[in-house]
Amino acid sequence: MKLAAILALCAASLATMTDAYRIYNADTVNCRSSPSTGGSVVRTYKANDDVSLTCQISGENIKGNSLWDKTTHECYVSDYFIKTGSTGYVASKCNTGESPPTPPPSSDATPGPIKDDYPYPGQCDDIDPWRYFKCQCTSFVAWRINSRLGVKFNNYYKGPNWGNANTWDEAARKTGVPINNTPVPGCIAQTNSGSAGHVAWVAKVSGDSVTVEEYNYKRHKYSTRTVPKSSFNYIHIKV
Repeated sequence: MKLAAILALCAASLATMTDAYRIYNADTVNCRSSPSTGGSVVRTYKANDDVSLTCQISGENIKGNSLWDKTTHECYVSDYFIKTGSTGYVASKCNTGESPPTPPPSSDATPGPIKDDYPYPGQCDDIDPWRYFKCQCTSFVAWRINSRLGVKFNNYYKGPNWGNANTWDEAARKTGVPINNTPVPGCIAQTNSGSAGHVAWVAKVSGDSVTVEEYNYKRHKYSTRTVPKSSFNYIHIKV
């Protein structure tokens, strides 16, 4: 390859990142797979390490700073731990690559038909527009809340990080969202059982039984179950 072509290629690569900034405010800092402390740790930086940024995005609030910086290692660090010299953007905003999908027609009233209308089947492990991992129970329920209830719900609804399903009950209490043992169609079934808990969409209530729709109860797939009402707590975001 000729020298001019090599220089052009290097220039094109450098155009996608900012200058290096130092890690500070901690001895070690985790770089995560998503802009929240719920993301898995990809790598760890030490104080005074230099990192270059490819883009920045809003995420979980860390010590008053909700900005997260994506490094050239393809992971996210809270801007609180990177000395950029600014509390605002110093790089371009990260492009999630998509906008939230168009909700179904208004004829799909709450709770709507029992069917698999989730827009991301088979696209697992990427981050969805609501800041959850696709094909997880939380992503499916976030989709239903947005599409069926018309509520702009995401992982940071009303401020706190809702996180895994086993912290949705805590987030509901923090934000004043009603949570009780009384299900109604269109509310959210939630349990702390298992390593990360589980959430599902309440489709039908019959006596002491509740029918739920869910994702990832059967390995990244849609399914329905009818179980005793006592199986879940119930979060009433709108109904």
